[in-house]
Amino acid sequence: MSRLLQPVSILLLMLGLSGLAHAQEQRQTTHEFSLDNGLKVIVREDHRAPVVVSQLWYKVGSSDEPPGRTGMSHALEHMMFKGSENIAPGQASKLLSSLGAQENAFTSRDYTAYYQVLSRDQLAVALELEAERMHLLSLPEDEVMREMQVIKEERRLRVDDNPNSLAYERFMTQAYMASPYAQPVIGWMHDLDRLTVEDLRAWYELHYQPGNATLVIVGDVTLEEVRTLVDRYFGPIPAGPVPEQKAPLELPGGGERSMVLELDVQLPSLIMGFNVPGLNTAEHDWEAHALRLLEAVLDGGYSARLASRLERAQSIATSASASYSAFSRGDSLFMLSGVPNESRNITLEQLEDALWEQIEELKDQPPSAEELNRVQSQLIASLVYEQDQISQQANRIGQLESIGLPWTLLDKDVETLEAITPEQVSEVARRYLTRERLTRAHVLPATQNKETR
Repeated sequence: MSRLLQPVSILLLMLGLSGLAHAQEQRQTTHEFSLDNGLKVIVREDHRAPVVVSQLWYKVGSSDEPPGRTGMSHALEHMMFKGSENIAPGQASKLLSSLGAQENAFTSRDYTAYYQVLSRDQLAVALELEAERMHLLSLPEDEVMREMQVIKEERRLRVDDNPNSLAYERFMTQAYMASPYAQPVIGWMHDLDRLTVEDLRAWYELHYQPGNATLVIVGDVTLEEVRTLVDRYFGPIPAGPVPEQKAPLELPGGGERSMVLELDVQLPSLIMGFNVPGLNTAEHDWEAHALRLLEAVLDGGYSARLASRLERAQSIATSASASYSAFSRGDSLFMLSGVPNESRNITLEQLEDALWEQIEELKDQPPSAEELNRVQSQLIASLVYEQDQISQQANRIGQLESIGLPWTLLDKDVETLEAITPEQVSEVARRYLTRERLTRAHVLPATQNKETR
Protein backbone atom coordinates (compact mmCIF):
# COMPACT_ATOMS: atom_id res chain seq x y z
CA MET A 1 0.00 0.00 0.00
CA SER A 2 2.81 2.41 0.81
CA ARG A 3 4.19 2.08 -2.72
CA LEU A 4 0.80 2.89 -4.24
CA LEU A 5 0.56 6.02 -2.11
CA GLN A 6 4.14 7.11 -2.72
CA PRO A 7 3.60 9.30 -5.85
CA VAL A 8 0.72 11.10 -4.14
CA SER A 9 2.79 11.58 -0.99
CA ILE A 10 5.65 13.04 -3.00
CA LEU A 11 3.31 15.42 -4.83
CA LEU A 12 1.80 16.64 -1.57
CA LEU A 13 5.25 16.98 -0.10
CA MET A 14 6.49 19.07 -3.04
CA LEU A 15 3.42 21.31 -2.87
CA GLY A 16 3.96 21.92 0.82
CA LEU A 17 7.72 22.31 0.99
CA SER A 18 8.00 25.86 -0.28
CA GLY A 19 5.34 27.08 2.10
CA LEU A 20 6.88 25.26 5.01
CA ALA A 21 10.34 26.60 4.18
CA HIS A 22 8.87 30.11 3.89
CA ALA A 23 7.24 29.75 7.31
CA GLN A 24 10.55 28.65 8.80
CA GLU A 25 12.34 31.67 7.36
CA GLN A 26 9.60 34.01 8.59
CA ARG A 27 9.93 32.92 12.22
CA GLN A 28 13.74 32.60 12.28
CA THR A 29 15.26 36.04 12.46
CA THR A 30 19.04 35.69 12.46
CA HIS A 31 21.61 38.23 13.62
CA GLU A 32 25.38 38.39 13.39
CA PHE A 33 27.97 40.51 15.19
CA SER A 34 31.59 40.33 16.31
CA LEU A 35 33.42 41.46 19.44
CA ASP A 36 36.55 43.57 19.35
CA ASN A 37 38.61 40.49 20.28
CA GLY A 38 37.46 38.71 17.12
CA LEU A 39 34.77 36.39 18.49
CA LYS A 40 32.00 35.96 15.93
CA VAL A 41 28.46 35.58 17.29
CA ILE A 42 25.40 34.34 15.39
CA VAL A 43 21.99 34.51 17.05
CA ARG A 44 18.91 32.87 15.55
CA GLU A 45 15.59 33.58 17.22
CA ASP A 46 13.15 30.68 17.61
CA HIS A 47 10.45 31.51 20.11
CA ARG A 48 8.37 28.33 19.99
CA ALA A 49 9.61 27.11 23.40
CA PRO A 50 11.50 28.71 26.33
CA VAL A 51 14.68 26.80 25.47
CA VAL A 52 18.04 27.82 24.03
CA VAL A 53 21.09 26.03 22.65
CA SER A 54 24.52 27.60 23.03
CA GLN A 55 27.34 26.24 20.88
CA LEU A 56 30.96 27.41 20.80
CA TRP A 57 32.82 26.24 17.69
CA TYR A 58 36.62 26.37 17.35
CA LYS A 59 38.21 26.15 13.91
CA VAL A 60 40.57 23.33 14.80
CA GLY A 61 40.34 19.60 14.21
CA SER A 62 42.43 16.57 13.44
CA SER A 63 43.41 17.86 9.98
CA ASP A 64 45.35 20.69 11.64
CA GLU A 65 47.58 18.32 13.62
CA PRO A 66 51.17 17.74 12.52
CA PRO A 67 52.39 14.16 11.96
CA GLY A 68 53.51 12.60 15.20
CA ARG A 69 51.03 14.53 17.32
CA THR A 70 47.69 13.23 16.12
CA GLY A 71 44.77 13.18 18.53
CA MET A 72 45.54 16.53 20.19
CA SER A 73 42.27 18.23 19.23
CA HIS A 74 40.17 15.36 20.55
CA ALA A 75 42.28 15.03 23.69
CA LEU A 76 41.95 18.74 24.40
CA GLU A 77 38.18 18.43 24.02
CA HIS A 78 38.26 15.95 26.92
CA MET A 79 40.48 18.25 29.00
CA MET A 80 38.07 21.18 28.64
CA PHE A 81 35.86 19.41 31.18
CA LYS A 82 38.72 18.98 33.68
CA GLY A 83 38.67 22.35 35.31
CA SER A 84 39.87 25.92 34.90
CA GLU A 85 41.26 28.56 37.23
CA ASN A 86 37.96 29.19 39.01
CA ILE A 87 36.16 25.88 38.39
CA ALA A 88 37.19 22.51 39.79
CA PRO A 89 37.27 19.41 37.54
CA GLY A 90 33.70 18.24 36.87
CA GLN A 91 32.13 21.18 38.70
CA ALA A 92 30.75 22.80 35.54
CA SER A 93 29.03 19.59 34.47
CA LYS A 94 27.49 19.15 37.92
CA LEU A 95 26.17 22.69 37.87
CA LEU A 96 24.62 22.33 34.43
CA SER A 97 23.10 18.98 35.38
CA SER A 98 21.50 20.53 38.46
CA LEU A 99 19.85 23.07 36.17
CA GLY A 100 18.43 20.35 33.92
CA ALA A 101 20.76 21.24 31.06
CA GLN A 102 22.27 18.92 28.48
CA GLU A 103 25.91 19.40 27.54
CA ASN A 104 28.55 17.68 25.46
CA ALA A 105 31.24 18.27 22.86
CA PHE A 106 32.52 16.77 19.61
CA THR A 107 35.65 16.87 17.49
CA SER A 108 35.91 16.38 13.74
CA ARG A 109 38.57 16.76 11.11
CA ASP A 110 37.74 20.47 10.72
CA TYR A 111 36.42 21.75 14.04
CA THR A 112 35.81 21.20 17.76
CA ALA A 113 32.51 22.29 19.33
CA TYR A 114 31.00 22.52 22.81
CA TYR A 115 27.29 22.87 23.47
CA GLN A 116 24.62 23.25 26.12
CA VAL A 117 20.84 22.96 25.77
CA LEU A 118 19.04 24.64 28.63
CA SER A 119 16.24 26.88 29.79
CA ARG A 120 16.42 30.36 28.26
CA ASP A 121 16.79 31.98 31.70
CA GLN A 122 19.97 29.94 32.36
CA LEU A 123 21.86 31.06 29.25
CA ALA A 124 24.15 33.28 31.30
CA VAL A 125 25.45 30.24 33.18
CA ALA A 126 26.45 28.46 29.98
CA LEU A 127 28.17 31.54 28.56
CA GLU A 128 30.09 32.23 31.75
CA LEU A 129 31.38 28.66 31.88
CA GLU A 130 32.45 28.69 28.22
CA ALA A 131 34.18 32.05 28.55
CA GLU A 132 36.05 30.77 31.60
CA ARG A 133 37.50 27.77 29.86
CA MET A 134 38.20 29.66 26.63
CA HIS A 135 41.09 31.47 28.30
CA LEU A 136 41.60 30.04 31.80
CA LEU A 137 41.89 26.29 31.27
CA SER A 138 44.15 24.83 33.96
CA LEU A 139 45.27 21.46 32.48
CA PRO A 140 46.50 19.91 35.76
CA GLU A 141 48.99 17.16 34.98
CA ASP A 142 47.33 14.49 37.13
CA GLU A 143 43.96 15.08 35.42
CA VAL A 144 45.59 15.02 31.99
CA MET A 145 47.41 11.75 32.61
CA ARG A 146 44.27 10.15 34.03
CA GLU A 147 42.13 11.30 31.11
CA MET A 148 44.68 10.12 28.53
CA GLN A 149 44.07 6.59 29.78
CA VAL A 150 40.33 7.12 29.20
CA ILE A 151 41.04 8.31 25.65
CA LYS A 152 43.24 5.30 24.89
CA GLU A 153 40.51 3.01 26.13
CA GLU A 154 38.02 4.88 23.95
CA ARG A 155 40.26 4.21 20.96
CA ARG A 156 40.48 0.51 21.82
CA LEU A 157 36.71 0.24 22.21
CA ARG A 158 35.66 2.27 19.17
CA VAL A 159 38.43 1.40 16.72
CA ASP A 160 40.99 -1.25 17.65
CA ASP A 161 38.37 -3.73 18.89
CA ASN A 162 35.77 -2.75 16.27
CA PRO A 163 36.75 -4.36 12.95
CA ASN A 164 34.43 -2.21 10.82
CA SER A 165 35.82 1.00 12.30
CA LEU A 166 39.34 -0.32 11.94
CA ALA A 167 38.73 -1.12 8.28
CA TYR A 168 37.40 2.38 7.65
CA GLU A 169 40.36 3.99 9.44
CA ARG A 170 42.87 2.03 7.39
CA PHE A 171 40.93 2.70 4.20
CA MET A 172 41.14 6.44 4.83
CA THR A 173 44.94 6.31 5.00
CA GLN A 174 44.97 5.11 1.38
CA ALA A 175 42.06 7.15 0.04
CA TYR A 176 43.74 10.39 1.14
CA MET A 177 47.32 10.36 -0.14
CA ALA A 178 48.10 14.07 0.23
CA SER A 179 45.42 15.35 2.60
CA PRO A 180 45.67 15.35 6.42
CA TYR A 181 42.12 13.95 6.38
CA ALA A 182 43.92 10.59 6.35
CA GLN A 183 44.66 11.06 10.06
CA PRO A 184 42.15 9.61 12.54
CA VAL A 185 40.35 12.14 14.70
CA ILE A 186 41.06 10.15 17.84
CA GLY A 187 44.75 9.87 16.90
CA TRP A 188 47.14 6.98 16.44
CA MET A 189 47.81 5.00 19.59
CA HIS A 190 51.57 5.58 19.44
CA ASP A 191 50.94 9.33 19.28
CA LEU A 192 48.58 9.17 22.25
CA ASP A 193 51.29 7.29 24.19
CA ARG A 194 53.71 10.19 23.81
CA LEU A 195 51.32 13.13 24.04
CA THR A 196 52.35 15.50 26.85
CA VAL A 197 50.72 18.22 28.93
CA GLU A 198 53.01 20.70 27.20
CA ASP A 199 51.72 19.55 23.78
CA LEU A 200 48.12 20.14 24.86
CA ARG A 201 48.87 23.49 26.47
CA ALA A 202 50.59 24.74 23.31
CA TRP A 203 47.69 23.50 21.16
CA TYR A 204 45.22 25.24 23.47
CA GLU A 205 47.10 28.55 23.40
CA LEU A 206 47.43 28.43 19.62
CA HIS A 207 43.86 27.59 18.66
CA TYR A 208 41.55 28.52 21.56
CA GLN A 209 41.46 32.22 20.71
CA PRO A 210 38.32 34.37 20.37
CA GLY A 211 39.18 35.13 16.75
CA ASN A 212 39.31 31.42 15.96
CA ALA A 213 35.84 30.70 17.37
CA THR A 214 32.18 31.17 16.51
CA LEU A 215 29.47 31.35 19.16
CA VAL A 216 26.09 30.15 17.87
CA ILE A 217 22.95 30.71 19.95
CA VAL A 218 19.54 29.51 18.78
CA GLY A 219 16.31 29.61 20.71
CA ASP A 220 13.94 31.82 22.68
CA VAL A 221 16.25 34.83 22.90
CA THR A 222 16.61 38.31 21.45
CA LEU A 223 19.65 39.98 19.99
CA GLU A 224 19.78 42.60 22.75
CA GLU A 225 19.86 40.15 25.66
CA VAL A 226 22.42 37.91 23.97
CA ARG A 227 24.69 40.83 23.08
CA THR A 228 24.62 42.01 26.69
CA LEU A 229 25.62 38.57 28.01
CA VAL A 230 28.29 37.99 25.38
CA ASP A 231 29.84 41.41 26.02
CA ARG A 232 29.87 40.68 29.76
CA TYR A 233 31.52 37.26 29.63
CA PHE A 234 33.54 37.15 26.42
CA GLY A 235 34.33 40.84 25.92
CA PRO A 236 37.15 40.94 28.54
CA ILE A 237 39.02 38.02 26.93
CA PRO A 238 42.08 39.44 25.15
CA ALA A 239 42.48 38.91 21.43
CA GLY A 240 45.23 36.54 20.33
CA PRO A 241 46.88 35.56 17.07
CA VAL A 242 44.60 33.55 14.79
CA PRO A 243 46.29 30.56 13.09
CA GLU A 244 46.16 30.44 9.32
CA GLN A 245 43.55 28.10 7.86
CA LYS A 246 44.44 26.06 4.79
CA ALA A 247 42.08 23.79 2.88
CA PRO A 248 43.18 20.12 3.01
CA LEU A 249 43.64 19.32 -0.66
CA GLU A 250 43.95 15.92 -2.33
CA LEU A 251 45.56 14.81 -5.57
CA PRO A 252 42.85 14.99 -8.24
CA GLY A 253 43.96 11.73 -9.84
CA GLY A 254 46.31 9.74 -7.67
CA GLY A 255 45.80 6.51 -9.57
CA GLU A 256 43.68 3.45 -8.80
CA ARG A 257 44.56 1.91 -5.43
CA SER A 258 43.53 -1.38 -3.85
CA MET A 259 43.95 -2.94 -0.44
CA VAL A 260 42.93 -6.19 1.23
CA LEU A 261 42.16 -6.18 4.95
CA GLU A 262 41.85 -9.40 6.91
CA LEU A 263 39.93 -8.57 10.06
CA ASP A 264 37.65 -10.19 12.59
CA VAL A 265 34.46 -9.55 10.61
CA GLN A 266 31.62 -11.99 10.03
CA LEU A 267 31.02 -11.13 6.37
CA PRO A 268 33.21 -9.81 3.55
CA SER A 269 32.53 -6.26 2.42
CA LEU A 270 33.58 -3.80 -0.25
CA ILE A 271 34.55 -0.16 0.25
CA MET A 272 35.05 2.19 -2.70
CA GLY A 273 36.02 5.85 -2.41
CA PHE A 274 36.48 8.46 -5.14
CA ASN A 275 38.46 11.65 -4.49
CA VAL A 276 36.04 14.51 -5.18
CA PRO A 277 35.82 18.17 -4.19
CA GLY A 278 33.73 19.58 -1.39
CA LEU A 279 31.79 22.81 -1.57
CA ASN A 280 34.89 24.75 -0.52
CA THR A 281 37.13 23.28 -3.21
CA ALA A 282 34.81 22.64 -6.18
CA GLU A 283 35.55 24.72 -9.26
CA HIS A 284 31.84 25.50 -9.44
CA ASP A 285 29.45 25.31 -6.47
CA TRP A 286 26.87 23.35 -8.47
CA GLU A 287 29.27 20.39 -8.70
CA ALA A 288 29.14 19.75 -4.96
CA HIS A 289 25.35 20.03 -4.90
CA ALA A 290 25.07 17.71 -7.91
CA LEU A 291 27.22 15.18 -6.02
CA ARG A 292 24.79 15.43 -3.10
CA LEU A 293 21.94 14.55 -5.44
CA LEU A 294 23.97 11.81 -7.11
CA GLU A 295 24.33 10.23 -3.68
CA ALA A 296 20.56 10.47 -3.21
CA VAL A 297 19.84 8.92 -6.62
CA LEU A 298 21.94 5.93 -5.62
CA ASP A 299 21.02 5.68 -1.95
CA GLY A 300 18.08 7.96 -1.18
CA GLY A 301 15.72 5.56 0.51
CA TYR A 302 13.64 2.54 -0.49
CA SER A 303 13.22 3.55 -4.14
CA ALA A 304 16.86 4.51 -4.74
CA ARG A 305 18.87 2.56 -7.30
CA LEU A 306 21.17 0.59 -5.01
CA ALA A 307 18.36 -0.66 -2.80
CA SER A 308 15.81 -1.31 -5.54
CA ARG A 309 18.22 -2.87 -8.03
CA LEU A 310 21.22 -4.44 -6.31
CA GLU A 311 19.48 -5.49 -3.09
CA ARG A 312 15.96 -6.42 -4.20
CA ALA A 313 15.71 -6.91 -7.96
CA GLN A 314 19.09 -8.56 -8.63
CA SER A 315 19.86 -9.86 -5.10
CA ILE A 316 23.54 -9.09 -5.63
CA ALA A 317 24.01 -7.33 -2.29
CA THR A 318 22.52 -7.83 1.13
CA SER A 319 23.30 -4.15 1.65
CA ALA A 320 24.66 -1.38 -0.57
CA SER A 321 25.08 2.29 0.20
CA ALA A 322 26.52 5.60 -0.98
CA SER A 323 27.71 8.59 1.03
CA TYR A 324 29.13 12.03 0.37
CA SER A 325 29.69 15.14 2.47
CA ALA A 326 29.98 18.45 0.64
CA PHE A 327 30.51 20.40 3.85
CA SER A 328 34.19 20.13 4.69
CA ARG A 329 37.08 22.57 4.66
CA GLY A 330 38.88 20.60 1.98
CA ASP A 331 38.40 17.90 -0.63
CA SER A 332 36.02 15.06 0.12
CA LEU A 333 35.23 11.45 -0.82
CA PHE A 334 32.29 9.95 -2.66
CA MET A 335 31.89 6.54 -1.03
CA LEU A 336 30.20 3.33 -2.15
CA SER A 337 30.09 0.22 -0.01
CA GLY A 338 28.29 -3.07 0.22
CA VAL A 339 28.10 -6.66 1.40
CA PRO A 340 27.73 -9.32 -1.32
CA ASN A 341 24.86 -11.81 -1.17
CA GLU A 342 26.74 -14.95 -0.12
CA SER A 343 23.60 -17.07 -0.32
CA ARG A 344 23.89 -16.64 -4.09
CA ASN A 345 27.69 -17.01 -4.07
CA ILE A 346 28.18 -13.40 -5.13
CA THR A 347 31.82 -12.31 -4.86
CA LEU A 348 33.25 -8.91 -4.01
CA GLU A 349 34.38 -8.57 -7.61
CA GLN A 350 30.85 -9.21 -8.86
CA LEU A 351 29.47 -6.67 -6.41
CA GLU A 352 31.96 -4.07 -7.64
CA ASP A 353 31.02 -4.81 -11.24
CA ALA A 354 27.39 -4.23 -10.36
CA LEU A 355 28.23 -0.90 -8.70
CA TRP A 356 30.20 0.16 -11.77
CA GLU A 357 27.17 -0.69 -13.94
CA GLN A 358 25.11 1.79 -11.94
CA ILE A 359 27.82 4.42 -12.25
CA GLU A 360 28.26 3.95 -15.99
CA GLU A 361 24.52 4.08 -16.58
CA LEU A 362 24.36 7.44 -14.82
CA LYS A 363 27.29 8.70 -16.87
CA ASP A 364 25.59 7.69 -20.13
CA GLN A 365 22.04 8.65 -19.25
CA PRO A 366 21.00 11.36 -16.76
CA PRO A 367 18.32 10.46 -14.25
CA SER A 368 14.81 11.27 -15.38
CA ALA A 369 13.18 14.48 -14.27
CA GLU A 370 10.76 12.41 -12.18
CA GLU A 371 13.56 10.55 -10.40
CA LEU A 372 15.52 13.73 -9.72
CA ASN A 373 12.40 15.48 -8.44
CA ARG A 374 11.85 12.61 -6.01
CA VAL A 375 15.33 12.74 -4.49
CA GLN A 376 15.31 16.55 -4.45
CA SER A 377 12.06 16.39 -2.50
CA GLN A 378 13.53 13.91 -0.04
CA LEU A 379 16.62 16.01 0.59
CA ILE A 380 14.67 19.22 0.87
CA ALA A 381 12.14 17.64 3.22
CA SER A 382 14.97 16.50 5.46
CA LEU A 383 16.51 19.98 5.46
CA VAL A 384 13.22 21.71 6.19
CA TYR A 385 11.99 19.40 8.92
CA GLU A 386 15.29 19.35 10.78
CA GLN A 387 14.81 23.08 11.31
CA ASP A 388 12.18 22.15 13.90
CA GLN A 389 15.08 21.32 16.24
CA ILE A 390 17.07 24.24 17.58
CA SER A 391 20.13 22.03 17.98
CA GLN A 392 20.05 21.06 14.31
CA GLN A 393 19.74 24.69 13.29
CA ALA A 394 22.77 25.57 15.40
CA ASN A 395 24.71 22.59 14.08
CA ARG A 396 24.25 23.64 10.47
CA ILE A 397 25.16 27.28 11.18
CA GLY A 398 28.22 26.35 13.23
CA GLN A 399 29.46 23.78 10.74
CA LEU A 400 29.26 26.18 7.80
CA GLU A 401 31.05 28.96 9.65
CA SER A 402 33.74 26.62 10.96
CA ILE A 403 34.69 25.35 7.51
CA GLY A 404 34.89 28.84 6.09
CA LEU A 405 31.47 29.18 4.46
CA PRO A 406 28.81 31.77 5.36
CA TRP A 407 25.88 30.61 7.46
CA THR A 408 23.55 32.31 4.97
CA LEU A 409 23.99 29.29 2.67
CA LEU A 410 21.68 27.46 5.07
CA ASP A 411 18.70 29.54 4.02
CA LYS A 412 19.53 29.16 0.31
CA ASP A 413 20.05 25.40 0.32
CA VAL A 414 16.54 24.49 -0.79
CA GLU A 415 16.69 26.84 -3.75
CA THR A 416 20.18 25.62 -4.65
CA LEU A 417 19.19 21.95 -4.72
CA GLU A 418 16.06 22.68 -6.76
CA ALA A 419 18.23 24.33 -9.44
CA ILE A 420 20.38 21.24 -10.13
CA THR A 421 19.53 19.53 -13.45
CA PRO A 422 19.64 15.84 -14.42
CA GLU A 423 22.51 16.55 -16.81
CA GLN A 424 24.57 18.12 -14.01
CA VAL A 425 24.14 14.94 -11.95
CA SER A 426 25.33 12.90 -14.92
CA GLU A 427 28.23 15.32 -15.50
CA VAL A 428 29.70 14.97 -11.99
CA ALA A 429 29.50 11.18 -12.32
CA ARG A 430 31.51 11.38 -15.55
CA ARG A 431 33.96 13.88 -14.14
CA TYR A 432 34.66 12.40 -10.72
CA LEU A 433 33.66 8.72 -10.53
CA THR A 434 36.69 7.51 -12.47
CA ARG A 435 39.22 4.77 -11.82
CA GLU A 436 42.18 7.15 -11.42
CA ARG A 437 40.31 8.68 -8.45
CA LEU A 438 39.37 5.30 -6.94
CA THR A 439 40.52 3.56 -3.78
CA ARG A 440 38.98 0.15 -3.05
CA ALA A 441 39.23 -2.14 -0.06
CA HIS A 442 38.21 -5.76 0.27
CA VAL A 443 37.47 -6.49 3.91
CA LEU A 444 37.70 -10.25 4.52
CA PRO A 445 36.96 -12.42 7.55
CA ALA A 446 40.42 -13.33 8.82
CA THR A 447 39.59 -16.90 9.89
CA GLN A 448 37.82 -17.66 6.62
CA ASN A 449 40.73 -16.34 4.58
CA LYS A 450 43.23 -18.46 6.52
CA GLU A 451 41.17 -21.60 5.97
CA THR A 452 41.14 -21.11 2.18
CA ARG A 453 44.90 -20.72 1.86
